[in-house]
Amino acid sequence: MRVLVVEDELRLAENVARSLRESAGYAVDIAADGQEGLFLAESNPYDVVLLDLMLPKLDGMELLGRIRQSGQHTPVLVLTARDDKESVVALLNAGADDYLTKPFDLGELLARTKALIRRGKGQPSPVVVIGDLELNTVNRTVQRGGKAITLTAMEYRVLEYLVHRPRAVVSKTELLEHLYDYNWEKFSNVIEVYISGLRRKLNQGSSRQLIRTLRGQGYMLQD
Repeated sequence: MRVLVVEDELRLAENVARSLRESAGYAVDIAADGQEGLFLAESNPYDVVLLDLMLPKLDGMELLGRIRQSGQHTPVLVLTARDDKESVVALLNAGADDYLTKPFDLGELLARTKALIRRGKGQPSPVVVIGDLELNTVNRTVQRGGKAITLTAMEYRVLEYLVHRPRAVVSKTELLEHLYDYNWEKFSNVIEVYISGLRRKLNQGSSRQLIRTLRGQGYMLQD
């Protein structure tokens, strides 16, 4: 999953990004002002946006409005120092999906971020079941047929994205855009390598393939 953090307090932004990368394995881009945040939000497909309100160049409320006016449905979690009822109502009416009042606990931020991503993908439960495959997004574990499967960090991230798009054809480009940050060089065969490793591990002891390749189109996780 890929997250955009729009926050002008550099230390806070880096701490949030580090927590998301290390605890959840997410790809994270950071924007230090509203204009950069708007550019990135319009240029890249994010799974969630973490948005501060007090931003230079373009404030968070206006940025939120522009994101929604463009037709984007990306979940937005607002980070705000305001906790009065009127401010919260204004945020939700402007299109925010959730909010956290500063200062906040990084563990709670991570939990809320994961919940927004799941809801945005139509998977409200933290445990996703596809056929005999079970993926727990909280502790990042995978089972098939009740048997635990050990994956590398990147294999898990690929599988997690596919699990959130069951029975849909997911292109290599889509996977790269959601698994890597803005600085990643996207012309590589890494996705094929991870898909191959996933197939080998998921299919041990089973004759039924879970991941199907559609030549020239991408991959499909079938139940």
